[in-house]
Amino acid sequence: MKKNVIMISLLAMGLGFAACNKDENGGEKNIPEGTADVSINEDNIDVTAENVTTWTQYATAVANLLAKDASDLNQAWSVSYNDGESYAQTFKTFGGEYNSAAACVQQIVDGCIDIASEVGTAKIGEPRDLWESGKYTEAVYAVESWYSWHSIDDYSNNILSIRNALNGTRDNTEATHSLAAFIKEKDATLYASVKSKVETAYNAIKGMNAPFRSHIGSNSVVAAQDACAALVDVLEKDLISFINLHADDDEMENIVSTYVDQVVLPTYADLVSKTTALRQAIVELSNEPSIANFKSAADLWIEAREPWETSEAFLFGPVADLGLDPNMDSWPLDVDAIKGVMESGNIEELIIWEGEYDEDNDNISAAQNVRGFHTLEFLLFKDGKARSY
Repeated sequence: MKKNVIMISLLAMGLGFAACNKDENGGEKNIPEGTADVSINEDNIDVTAENVTTWTQYATAVANLLAKDASDLNQAWSVSYNDGESYAQTFKTFGGEYNSAAACVQQIVDGCIDIASEVGTAKIGEPRDLWESGKYTEAVYAVESWYSWHSIDDYSNNILSIRNALNGTRDNTEATHSLAAFIKEKDATLYASVKSKVETAYNAIKGMNAPFRSHIGSNSVVAAQDACAALVDVLEKDLISFINLHADDDEMENIVSTYVDQVVLPTYADLVSKTTALRQAIVELSNEPSIANFKSAADLWIEAREPWETSEAFLFGPVADLGLDPNMDSWPLDVDAIKGVMESGNIEELIIWEGEYDEDNDNISAAQNVRGFHTLEFLLFKDGKARSY
């Protein structure tokens, strides 16, 4: 998505300790940990008595669309997709682009590889790269979920999405007919390596100094990146080779069914439930703006993030084809565009797009940039806390 351009100023830099990395000549370079206070000038945009009606109307419109997108996604997987059978049924019977159970298992692992790589190289890596190059304010803007200071939970939940996909469950047990159980039966060494690297990546992310936006230069960030890279490596090389070796095994079909029925469908059902609760809280906020109602809506935003972030190991099928991922989770924000929506008096006209999804359509991208989880995050949070009114 396009980058937002906002007037910003770096007022102060409390260096804390310095993380040491090699410079281009092989020597040590000092990188400020990131305990700097980065002050952001957004034309003092905040909730006031004058704009609270428009502010909460905008939040309501976005929450309505978020809940609808979650429902559409769940419907596509569980009931019907493109006027045909459910995507769950298509996937479990190896229809569409898939021609075998092994091809579906390959897709499961590819989804895990994609999100492990994204967490390490983009979600964590891009802010870190900017910070190392001295672009401190740009680094903060690159941190997903920094308005709520919820980044570390988001990224660790992404790793849980991988764990769930492998285990065939959402509670850290292993289903009998799961990829994890199958690997354990056939190759105990690979099983131990995969499980260890998933756990290490999760713990390394949880071990990053919080909030991430204030500690981008910390050595703990490098440890998390390294752990994600190691996870990608074992999935991309060893696990893909394992699947190719056992592609004809009948158990592959059972693994696919377990994955769909015990991971994908319950996760999306949970997403519907929690985005619906979030929408209701925002309706109540709009009806009665108050500190308590802002807090309630912010708390439910955090709850709704969990099923979304634990779905990111399976961002294929309807979520991609229908544009639901960018609808719900576009980042970074364009705060100037958000302000423009509020000032326009035409909120729904600017945040709704219609017709067939085309990722290259600028009008669709513009609408997606001013809706979804992160627009709501901006409207509900400031400095890691619920907005006050």
